[in-house]
Amino acid sequence: MIIVKSPTRVSFCGGGSDIPAFYRKHGGVVLSTGLSRYVYISIHPYFYPDKIICKYSKSELVDDSSQLQHPIFRVLLNKFGINGVEITSTADVPAGTGLGSSSSFTVTLIHALYAYTSKYVSPAQLAAEACVTEIDLLHEPIGKQDQYAAAFGGLNVYRFRQDDQVDVEPVIMSGEAMSRLEHNLLMFYTGDLRSSSEILEEQGRNVTTDSDLEQAQLKICDLTNALHKELINDNVGAIGPILHENWQLKRQLASGITTRYIDDAYEKALAAGAVGGKLLGAGGGGFLLFYVPEHKHIAVKNALSDLMYMEFGFSRSGSAVIYVGDKPKRSVI
Repeated sequence: MIIVKSPTRVSFCGGGSDIPAFYRKHGGVVLSTGLSRYVYISIHPYFYPDKIICKYSKSELVDDSSQLQHPIFRVLLNKFGINGVEITSTADVPAGTGLGSSSSFTVTLIHALYAYTSKYVSPAQLAAEACVTEIDLLHEPIGKQDQYAAAFGGLNVYRFRQDDQVDVEPVIMSGEAMSRLEHNLLMFYTGDLRSSSEILEEQGRNVTTDSDLEQAQLKICDLTNALHKELINDNVGAIGPILHENWQLKRQLASGITTRYIDDAYEKALAAGAVGGKLLGAGGGGFLLFYVPEHKHIAVKNALSDLMYMEFGFSRSGSAVIYVGDKPKRSVI
């Protein structure tokens, strides 16, 4: 048996600029961190060597990978040409909550399949192959940031070049500043699961065809670069106002990014002492993130007591093989 885990992520600033339609025109930049909330995949030889069983929110037992309903399982098992396996997926957070778990799943599965075939794969290759799987093969209207965050983990700036190359730069901060940043970020679940595809598809169109919205996305890129400079100078408090300005711009980019419920929760948090925040992911639901000075933590939690508060920390590493057991020998009848 082989077990692999990959982190989910929090995107602080720059989301939307990782969509191919935008970065191929302007270049893009995202600042994000991996979370200590993971997607896990285990892979093991199945008792029947001529069948495949995949377990996620449902179970599929098939004779051939082409029969799988789950699109990512189907595409990747076909690519690797693997049969006679049992694959199980579990996660610390559900899909559709804005933490990039869908792409974390893709990265984790690719990593597990490489490990099962005794092949090494680098974080850069993992991320690139996950992007090809989701964007090119499955035609998802998504960006590239989630795949890279899952593969690399940690706090990084990702620069998406017009030629499709991606640069990964760790954000270097003092230990004290990093700890303060981690401690003063509070996350609340709005209770809504949603698919990001429609929102991202509209956003991709808007930021390349509407001049005002294109300028808003470019301003978000400027804010991302500004946040990077502040953090490497250990100015952690700067993240609050930048998150707020980023959110005010992002909510304009497509219909469905925010709702009255989300806006009300956001305003309650600011009134209680949050300096700034944003909705994570494409929009419509999921997790709200706020930067809150320590002495205001209790007040903000009380103001949002109708939402689920989730403890979290930063991941210091990316996708990793965490268990390798002996491969059982096949019985010959």
